[in-house]
Amino acid sequence: MAVLIDIIVPVFAVVALGFTAARLKWLSVQGVDGLAGFVFNFAVPAMLFRAVAVRQFPDSIEWGLLVAYFGGCYVSWAVGMAVSRFVFKRDVAASAMGGMTAGFANTVMLGIPLAHLAFGDDALLPVFLIISFHSWQLYLVVTVMVEAARGRRGNPLKLAADVVRGLVTNPIIMGIFAGICWNLWGPPLPVAMDRAFRLLGDAAIPCSLFCLGASLARYRLMGAMPEAVVGSALKLALHPFAVWVIGRFGFDLEPLWLSVAVLVAATPVGINVYLFGLRYDTGTAPAATAILVSTLVSFGTLAVVLGLLGVG
Repeated sequence: MAVLIDIIVPVFAVVALGFTAARLKWLSVQGVDGLAGFVFNFAVPAMLFRAVAVRQFPDSIEWGLLVAYFGGCYVSWAVGMAVSRFVFKRDVAASAMGGMTAGFANTVMLGIPLAHLAFGDDALLPVFLIISFHSWQLYLVVTVMVEAARGRRGNPLKLAADVVRGLVTNPIIMGIFAGICWNLWGPPLPVAMDRAFRLLGDAAIPCSLFCLGASLARYRLMGAMPEAVVGSALKLALHPFAVWVIGRFGFDLEPLWLSVAVLVAATPVGINVYLFGLRYDTGTAPAATAILVSTLVSFGTLAVVLGLLGVG
């Protein structure tokens, strides 16, 4: 009960406030977009920059974290794709989106706040490692799958250039990269600069949660409920369980890093899955429905995961 009250309730209360404000038009669409721009372009990059720039790096980073996290991701992805293909009889492109639904976590809007609230500043180092490899890697995989399924023969060099362009124009990735460079080669962070980044960073968590709720208000249950339920179940249960198995028995990860990886994996389906479906005009209905279903259900499942991790 302490886990539910101390961590889960405050997080989802802010999400619910954002949802209500957007649904009742207390905040305009332009206002939501402006807030999202502030979160992704300024607040979260500032928080991650400062966290990385001032933190003492361990002698050896547990790179097994990435194998465990993304290994679990692709296990869930493969199962989700197989179910979509052979149970729901979707084509290969739509099945790729079904796999993405099962393995693509809401790492920024929900993963960062939950990890920070549950484990403190020490959680930010493993979180930034996961985020650094998350979106661009999974986008690359699903892009190749969808393009191949539709018989397109894209230029590999253009695809590689698009991936690099996506990295260097992503403020969150650039915030992490700048923080690493400052940590390794820069002087101690000046007090004024440190306080400025702290002020911006302090806004990241509440604004991210509010923005998540406001963004969810734009989506509707679009049908394909059986597929959405399966995708949500794989995302909320199989993904974190697979990460725990690989991290615990494959790499014997340090407890904090393992807990952070499992918690991030236990977050609901990321909104970008639906946006990617819109881009290729495939799998949008189950994706949108899974985002809403998994976010709602995660109120309970995340409390269970935190309890199993010994938080609270």
